[in-house]
Amino acid sequence: KPIRIGFPVPLTGAFGAEANDQVRAAQIAIKEFNEAGGFEGRQAELLVRDDKLNPGEAATRTLELIEKDQVNFLVGGLSAAVTLSINNVARERGVIYNSITQSDAINEAKDFGRTTFHEALNPHMTAGAVGRHVFPKFGKRVAFLSADYAYGHEMMRGFKRAGEASGIQVVADIRHPIGASDYSAFLPRIAALKPDVLCLCNFGRDQVVSIQQATEFGLKRTTKLVAPVLLFTSRKAGGEAFDGVIGGTSYYWRLEDSVPSAKAFNDKFRAAYNGAVPSDYGALGYAGVRSVLEAVKAAKSIETDKVVTAMEGLKADFYKGPQSFRKCDHQSIQSVLVIESKSKDMKTPDDVFTIVGTEGPDEKFLRSCDELGHKA
Repeated sequence: KPIRIGFPVPLTGAFGAEANDQVRAAQIAIKEFNEAGGFEGRQAELLVRDDKLNPGEAATRTLELIEKDQVNFLVGGLSAAVTLSINNVARERGVIYNSITQSDAINEAKDFGRTTFHEALNPHMTAGAVGRHVFPKFGKRVAFLSADYAYGHEMMRGFKRAGEASGIQVVADIRHPIGASDYSAFLPRIAALKPDVLCLCNFGRDQVVSIQQATEFGLKRTTKLVAPVLLFTSRKAGGEAFDGVIGGTSYYWRLEDSVPSAKAFNDKFRAAYNGAVPSDYGALGYAGVRSVLEAVKAAKSIETDKVVTAMEGLKADFYKGPQSFRKCDHQSIQSVLVIESKSKDMKTPDDVFTIVGTEGPDEKFLRSCDELGHKA
């Protein structure tokens, strides 16, 4: 019988573009595993479910995947609240869950379980890398426009901590509801304060619309626009409005210029999807599934305990350079890229960013195990 991987992601809703790319990339990891002979003659299959970006729906689908579909492993999630909901159900039932979305809480002892793994970057690492790059360069007066949910709050906290070193002054902290379509009420307030930097702590369609409206409003004349996670899908949707915006990412396809594993991954993706390149979050769909399947091979087993131990020992370079999971919280230690958006000097229509900085895979950029509540 096949090795089943449940894959709950928000196929519908504000993050649908990213979620669908995650599915496409995850299928590559499945195909690769199966073409190499699977495990002891068993093939892997991906069971995709729409969690509708809703924690309740995600819990229901996850339970169904475990009880009805009898999945061996879970990978997925694309919102900080949803990932905790999936993790909660998986943890109670002792099923390995590899989360592929940004979350700080998932590393903390109260939300963590032995079967919890976090393949994605977290806000502390991401906003930290971007903040350390941006604040010394562009100035200390910082305004925040954040989506009013876990992701927005965690990213803002990451920026503030990174900003302590350069003595930033927070001149505005404005929250907007997730899925907001009109930012005109906030922009004049921000413009009047003349911040050096505006951090837009939001995601998906919210990122596209807020950056377009901030650009139309003329904010770029006085202020550097910064996003903690600058999305490939958002930049493609938002076009030239994104020019000069700086942000962070776990993956950008142009890594292939210097990282052989990125080239190999991109080529597989191009071959499968008519020459398209994978997005940042798409790549996490691939990595999330591949980590679990590589651990199965290393453990020579699909037993949860053995696979957990194998994942803890995984030292991999799947698609972006070296990665490993930290023992105390199962956070993936990996590089963070700092990128700037461009619409000139593009080699291809997908050549939308320049990599302007990199923080290497180093535990010093993570919160300490102690701070997270993990007792040694």
